[in-house]
Amino acid sequence: MRKIWILGLVGVLSLFLAGCGGGGDDRNAVIQTLSDQPVDGDIGFTAPATFVISQANVTNDVQYGIDAGGTEFRAFLDFPLDGSTGGGVLPLSAVIVAADIEIFVNSVTLSSVVPTLLDLVSFPITGLTSADFDSIPLLTRSPFNILSSDINNSVRIDVTSLMVEAQRLGLSNLQLRFLLDFSAVTGLVVIDDGAAATAPLLTVAFR
Repeated sequence: MRKIWILGLVGVLSLFLAGCGGGGDDRNAVIQTLSDQPVDGDIGFTAPATFVISQANVTNDVQYGIDAGGTEFRAFLDFPLDGSTGGGVLPLSAVIVAADIEIFVNSVTLSSVVPTLLDLVSFPITGLTSADFDSIPLLTRSPFNILSSDINNSVRIDVTSLMVEAQRLGLSNLQLRFLLDFSAVTGLVVIDDGAAATAPLLTVAFR
């Protein structure tokens, strides 16, 4: 049902965007792609120097935040833009109009409000390494909150600025890192990364 609902929404979005600009001559295309589960994962860091890497094709989820024991997790999602995993193809010449991702929240614990940062990053599709935990982001969007009321619901997150930068850099994958905002001391979010019906989904409108 989610896929049908999303495609319907994208159709409405396409019509809306096509009408923007007043002239009525512009036509925006829309692509969608699921995140690449074998590449997705998370990294847990426990001071002073312990890293644990989990892959989404084993756990069926990714998590970020700080747990009750003080381990900090950061979640990584990979969205191919070249159609290599069966999703839409974003031409290198495309001008980005809008982009968002939809995630399904499995759980929010230790805090009812989890302030979140979302980075555009680059990490190997062959597997995460400990260096990816704190790699310098290419760009970070403004902070936003994930709430306890989001549990068992889909959340749509605007990633237009990150997609514009990825396109400017000519990246073939939109790679994102979720982490707890530095102002927070606790809070843990688990994002579903299992069945296609609830896997992270990227939607991009372009011309």
